[in-house]
Amino acid sequence: MKKETVKVIISAILFFIALLINFGNEWINNTLYIISYIIVGFGVIKEALENITKGKVFDENFLMTVATIGAFLIGEYPEAVAVMLFYQVGELFQDYAVDKSKDSISNLMDIRPDYANVERDGKVQKVNPNDVKLDEIIVVKPGEKIPLDGYVVEGRSSLDTKALTGESLPRSIIEGEEVLSGSINLNCVIKIKVTKEYGESTVSKILDLVQNAANKKSKAENFITKFAKFYTPTVVAIAVILAIIPPLLIDGEVFSIWIYRALSFLVVSCPCALVISIPLSFFGGIGGASKMGVLIKGGNYLEGLANTEIVVFDKTGTLTEGVFEVQKVEAIGISQEELLEITAYCENYSNHPISLSIKKAYNKEIDEKQIVKVEELSGRGIEAKIGSQDVLVGNEKLMDERQIKYTKSNDVGTIVYVAIDGKFSGYIVIADKIKEDSKEAVKSLKKNNIKQIVMLTGDRKNVSESVANKLGVDKVFAELLPDGKVEKVEGLLKEKSKNGKLAFVGDRNK
Repeated sequence: MKKETVKVIISAILFFIALLINFGNEWINNTLYIISYIIVGFGVIKEALENITKGKVFDENFLMTVATIGAFLIGEYPEAVAVMLFYQVGELFQDYAVDKSKDSISNLMDIRPDYANVERDGKVQKVNPNDVKLDEIIVVKPGEKIPLDGYVVEGRSSLDTKALTGESLPRSIIEGEEVLSGSINLNCVIKIKVTKEYGESTVSKILDLVQNAANKKSKAENFITKFAKFYTPTVVAIAVILAIIPPLLIDGEVFSIWIYRALSFLVVSCPCALVISIPLSFFGGIGGASKMGVLIKGGNYLEGLANTEIVVFDKTGTLTEGVFEVQKVEAIGISQEELLEITAYCENYSNHPISLSIKKAYNKEIDEKQIVKVEELSGRGIEAKIGSQDVLVGNEKLMDERQIKYTKSNDVGTIVYVAIDGKFSGYIVIADKIKEDSKEAVKSLKKNNIKQIVMLTGDRKNVSESVANKLGVDKVFAELLPDGKVEKVEGLLKEKSKNGKLAFVGDRNK
């Protein structure tokens, strides 16, 4: 991209010098035009010649080459360079936008597992995920990606499923629960019995979806290429007829005059307005959108937006911040400040998103001398001794396990229950925060004749429905994996009209 940009800039400088400065010698000006043309047009001419050897004669490269060389032959140097220069500027903008779109695909490729630790003959071997068979036991250490789908046969831990669901909150898993490839093990060593071979695993299907989508886009021909296949041979044929037939049929006419006229016809017939205006007009629109923080990766997408009928939003990181915050503190028998303080002390050594949000809400220095003991209970919470108090901080499972009589919360979000010295002391509600402009964005789309606004998410149903109601979203589908989201989008595509479009809006890192 840098190399092509430098070529266009140098060519443009030489072109405008020759166009605006009269050196008093036509030879100097024409030499500058020729150098400018070679710099910017060599690639087009080379590609046209290569395509001819492959049997692909009539494309836009051939059209540009014939028309511009024809312009040189009749002495129209500025026209020859201008057509080639502005065509290359349009192509440069298009290539730049396409390259930008590759970032999201490379990010998705990060979920591909590099290896699997499989138990064989009493030993753990590091092998290619493709070589692991059904029902074999794989060992996943903290920080490693789960390479294949299966269920936990030993151990408890928390999983980062952001790559699959887009949700920031880790998922706790215990023995007997299903786990999906592409997740990252966060805490403890777990053993998994494989239920699907790599080719059928979740991560493999996601990568296949991405690669197929990229392949389909690369096969689509742009309008100029399609137009050139029919237009170019027609124009060339007419130019040949114009150069040969009149001198043969009309007395007194000479070939030199009609060849000049044929070349003039070629230059005039070159669809300069089409070749220049299509890339520049679309990418002018794309540039305007980018100033507002919107990246549109191609002119066809910009054109398609005009016919959009259904807009589908991902939730986390798109409509919401993707950052968990304390939304509510409900204390029983103690003050809210005391409940938040003792919970923050219990969470002091944890980097779990919930722990970080509680410590952020407390926002005071923690005296670690007061923390006598802390024990993490995987999948349930934390047991700690803060000063002289025995504290339990965790979910409903922990309260039930320790036979704590507690009041179940119906609030939307992640609920952290707290018990002090065996007595229920209250709970803290932690939830993802809705972006300030999300409601206005949904409202604005409805004003602009969008018929249906849908939200897809991997989050829990009650949380998702609460967000949807606050924003005025028409439909919500929750607890979805990427393939489930694809399935829902395919179903929604059937609901639009024949010429209507569906737009999907999501965090680019997903």
